[in-house]
Amino acid sequence: MTMKVGRIPYLEYEPLYFDMARRGIAMYAMVPSQLAVAAAAGAIDAGPVPLVDCFQLEDRWQPVAGFCLASAKRAGNLCLYAKQPIEQLTGARIGLPDEAAAALRLLQVLLSLHYRVQPAAYVSLQAPYDAFLLIGNRALRQRGGVRGYPYTYDLGEEWYRWTGLPFVHARWMARQDLAPSDIAVLEDALYVGLEDGMDALYHQAEPRDDLLMLPRDIVAYLDGLRYFIGMAEQKAINLFRTYLAQLAP
Repeated sequence: MTMKVGRIPYLEYEPLYFDMARRGIAMYAMVPSQLAVAAAAGAIDAGPVPLVDCFQLEDRWQPVAGFCLASAKRAGNLCLYAKQPIEQLTGARIGLPDEAAAALRLLQVLLSLHYRVQPAAYVSLQAPYDAFLLIGNRALRQRGGVRGYPYTYDLGEEWYRWTGLPFVHARWMARQDLAPSDIAVLEDALYVGLEDGMDALYHQAEPRDDLLMLPRDIVAYLDGLRYFIGMAEQKAINLFRTYLAQLAP
């Protein structure tokens, strides 16, 4: 049976999928919130599951070695744009894109536990708002800021300043009943992706018009990411889980 893997179509995930098609792995494009739903429903066999959803799936899913997506100091792909300073967002309406369900939890942790801020509501980007969140490629395209919103906050950087730790956005997970041989194939594909896929991006000569990024911008962005869980990343995972438990229901 063909292995089904969720493919998040953001720049930071591109290298890890580099060698999968050659191995006969079927990839299905989906944003993080869709991937979490697909994983919970058993519609896919593996993928980079948003960290908050990993906690909910740990009785049915297992980590794929130590593969993850983490930002060392700045995320770059997870930004809040606001009309007023973040400390003054009590009573504000905050707009969220549909794919940002997991990113919302980091934002809530930062606002509630770090800044002691309580927004009035979280709304869609189609509704009026005082601040709004973007993730993935959309955040990269707006990395220079947004007119009318003079305050930009990289949530990965906010987390790092607060905790001194990287932030783990997602972990590569697979169903517990996936055959060990399939797990081995997936692990090997991910290792090749980290080598050859990353090398291809580092040596890309053309600009990425879809992201408004020059090759040097791509290299600088990738240099701030981590793809394997070390001691600092594990400590960050444990701390984030503790903070999530402290949030009001």
